[in-house]
Amino acid sequence: MTKKNELVGRWALILGTSSGFGAATARALAREGMHIFGVHLDTKATLPRARQVLADIEATGRRVVFFNTNAADAVKRGRVLEQVEAVLAEERGRGIHFLLHSLAFGALGPFIAGGPDGAPDKVTSDGADAVIDEARMEMTLRVMAHSLVYWVQDLAGRGLLVRGSRVYALSSAGAERMAPMYGAVSAAKAALESHARQLALELGARGISVNCLRPGVTNTPALRAIPGHEPYVAEALKRNPYARLTTPEDVANVLVALAAPDVTWINGAVIPVDGGEIIVG
Repeated sequence: MTKKNELVGRWALILGTSSGFGAATARALAREGMHIFGVHLDTKATLPRARQVLADIEATGRRVVFFNTNAADAVKRGRVLEQVEAVLAEERGRGIHFLLHSLAFGALGPFIAGGPDGAPDKVTSDGADAVIDEARMEMTLRVMAHSLVYWVQDLAGRGLLVRGSRVYALSSAGAERMAPMYGAVSAAKAALESHARQLALELGARGISVNCLRPGVTNTPALRAIPGHEPYVAEALKRNPYARLTTPEDVANVLVALAAPDVTWINGAVIPVDGGEIIVG
């Protein structure tokens, strides 16, 4: 963890904060003394999980402001940032020390109809594995990749990213490795890593670092949404030297360490956080 009091009173902005990596990181940073802005998109059915994360942060005594809105919508992003500015105006010049992009909403399905044998596709009732068309591809890239650029642009333009700010985005091994139904998400992860490198290049002179993390296979809602994900879990358990899956808390603990003010010389990197899963076969 960080040295005592290093992060106390600083602000983090977590995109995708109601479950998985975002929720775990918000909780971990709050325990270290950080105040939390959280952006999430939940329906009535899933809103209780966001409320629980909010309550957990409040229990640490930290300030917390959540926004239940679409983080990939430009107008709604502007409204969130107006409110962020209003809160930070009370902080006399303090900006966002830590930004985490953890948006995991994308389309799953094949690129080519008919599968290997050309037979008609069997599509689920909700269309979850329909062939990826232009609209679904663009949505996936906008949410999971391009939105990182737009948030950083707006934060920097408003002066909310300051010298020493850290930007992290969550990628996956899918940026390089292919899997059935995963093509659009894989493209988004590859684009996300490219965007992070470009942002790192452009913001380095301002003292702002930008990096990606690649967690190992983790039992999150995003993983469970992938059709036929069970074999990936079994393979990860077999390959991982620790003989277990990565957890959201594993990733959150690494992010807390990387948030330390004196950890500055990592920029434009893709950091594996997988217990060594990637080194085996």
